Amino acid sequence: MECKQIRPLMSAYLDQELDARQASQVDMHIAGCQDCSTALSQMQAVKAGVKQHAHYHTAPAGLRKKIMADLAQQRPSLPSRFRAWPWAWINLGLAGMSTAAFAGILVLYLSQPSATDIFNEDVLSSHFRSLAPGHMVDVLSSDQHTVKPWYAGKLDFSPPVRDLAAQGYPLLGGRLDYLAGRQVAALVYQHRKHIVSLYVYPENGKTSSLPTTVSSRGYQLMQWSAAGMHYVAVSDMNGEELAQFSRQIKASAE
Repeated sequence: MECKQIRPLMSAYLDQELDARQASQVDMHIAGCQDCSTALSQMQAVKAGVKQHAHYHTAPAGLRKKIMADLAQQRPSLPSRFRAWPWAWINLGLAGMSTAAFAGILVLYLSQPSATDIFNEDVLSSHFRSLAPGHMVDVLSSDQHTVKPWYAGKLDFSPPVRDLAAQGYPLLGGRLDYLAGRQVAALVYQHRKHIVSLYVYPENGKTSSLPTTVSSRGYQLMQWSAAGMHYVAVSDMNGEELAQFSRQIKASAE
């Protein structure tokens, strides 16, 4: 598919509203198209920012009074025997309208992806893009003493880089990437034929947290915090293999 066909699908892709075939087509295109990849990252950043910083306001108390007054002006003339009834009918109508409006709002709210869902989708999209030829690493090296200095001056923090070749997870290199609108270090490891993207960035206010794992589209995502850093690992390895990888990363930092 071409860019002009992909761009109209991006919003639905971001909201996970596409079917499996369309989502796969968008994934494949974005993995090989820098322009569309950048456009998607910008959309993700805007959506995350709006969800995090948007202000919500309660409707003013005078709104109901105004609606009631407008209805009173528009009510038809009724025989005298019915004139005691209109307010009951109006209240019933307003109650029905309020219930329907609330139900509609609730459906819309429940159908919206959570901040966690948006973040996980951001991680998956980044990992998919990296699998395209020439996108996996910016610095190609299995030497942690080459990869770590490469980030100097490119990030406002120094990411820990571990050599896990002896444990079966050799380092392939690293790259710069973006998650939730901020620049992060993306370290790339391999286990047999599986590629692991390990995203690292500072975690303010947290010293450590236990790993949490989710599965999406056949991939495993695992997150944890340690020593002021947040880690997000994603791979098509099974859950136990990815958990073993996270244990090796944590053990090497101790």
